[in-house]
Amino acid sequence: MSERDITGMQQIARMMTHYMAWANTTMFNSVSRISDAEIVKERQTLFGNIAHTFNHILVMHNIFQAHLEGKSHSYTARNTETSPPIAEVRDQLEKMDQYYVALAGQLSQAELDEVINFAFVGGGDGAMTRSEILLHLVNHSTYHRGFISDMLYQVPHKGDNNVLPVFLRDVWPSIQVGF
Repeated sequence: MSERDITGMQQIARMMTHYMAWANTTMFNSVSRISDAEIVKERQTLFGNIAHTFNHILVMHNIFQAHLEGKSHSYTARNTETSPPIAEVRDQLEKMDQYYVALAGQLSQAELDEVINFAFVGGGDGAMTRSEILLHLVNHSTYHRGFISDMLYQVPHKGDNNVLPVFLRDVWPSIQVGF
């Protein structure tokens, strides 16, 4: 597929999945500079601690991968009861991020527009296009990295900047060369 054959949505899907992967790795790098005790320390936040928040991002990546592939999954909630060790969560989430980067890089506009029907883990039917699912995952990851950033400030530790404008300035130009 040549550069001029890529539609706007294809370019956005590619850029945003690359951003998600970069931002998640950047956040993991920030978290790696605090103690394991701080990573699992219970806090007043939605998923209780940093590790469990990252695990939730991973679980949702896995659930939507199953939806995109038309497969079933074994999840009965939006997170597992407990989290694996943070190194395992990082390894699995970085692999899932690369899955989404690769997927976005190969989907045609017609495939991005395809509606995927699925059942929400919390109940009810869902229907989203592939592009909507990809953008949801990017947005979802950003939302929960915000929670992780707040927990880092409680340590106190200032994490690395992982916002889209920094990615667009520092990272995206070198990635775009490959398209």
